[in-house]
Amino acid sequence: MPAPEVVLVRHGETEWSRSGRHTGRTDLPLTDAGRHEAEKLVRPLAERHFTLVLTSPLTRAVETCRLAGLGAGAKLRDDLMEWDYGRYEGRTQPEIRAEAPGWDLWRDGCPGGESAADVGRRADRVLAELHAADGDAAVFSHGHFLRVLAARWLDLPPEAGRIFALSTATLSVLGSEHDGPVVQLWNQAVAL
Repeated sequence: MPAPEVVLVRHGETEWSRSGRHTGRTDLPLTDAGRHEAEKLVRPLAERHFTLVLTSPLTRAVETCRLAGLGAGAKLRDDLMEWDYGRYEGRTQPEIRAEAPGWDLWRDGCPGGESAADVGRRADRVLAELHAADGDAAVFSHGHFLRVLAARWLDLPPEAGRIFALSTATLSVLGSEHDGPVVQLWNQAVAL
């Protein structure tokens, strides 16, 4: 029997994700395009059986989960919320760097918000629940958080999440091979 897998789903497009604004705790809905992206996830997710479905409580993740066909049994987890960007919430990287030249989210974190280590601690709590699951799991969350989760799955420091680009409404799969953690699929968009 194959080892359990974890399917990661980043939420669909929002106004702020489209414009490159840091969207942490601001609770934005999906755009029409984001809802369409989420609906395209139904078929590939229906091909699997999940014993555990977790979602961030933020509207964009919950709505993506529902539109993807897994909302009925999903469990909300605050630990799956996006990086708390503090004073940088709603701002673009160029805007932030105009004020703080050389700023890097992964190295510097956010004033009044979280550091990579803070997000890593939340990811570790989620991983503990996923490792205890009896079968495949699906996780609906946010770009930067899921990147940290993947890094921690691989026993890398949270800052290593910087190497995992992640688009909206994509599928990624974490698994194992020869008793070691691996990324089996990353950042796959779903075509109709």
